[in-house]
Amino acid sequence: MGIEVGGLLGLIWLIIVIWAVVKVAKSSAGGVAKVLWILGLLIFPLVGLIVWLLFGPKG
Repeated sequence: MGIEVGGLLGLIWLIIVIWAVVKVAKSSAGGVAKVLWILGLLIFPLVGLIVWLLFGPKG
């Protein structure tokens, strides 16, 4: 049962990170800022997501 729960949580986490990447891509931030935010989200998923939620582009 532990593998199924871990797999489900991993899938949920992946969906959240993909959602964040899409939000960054659709934001009004400049091209370089978008690339940096997306790289941060992909390279450091947990820390990147927290930093993006706190300081990322809002529009």
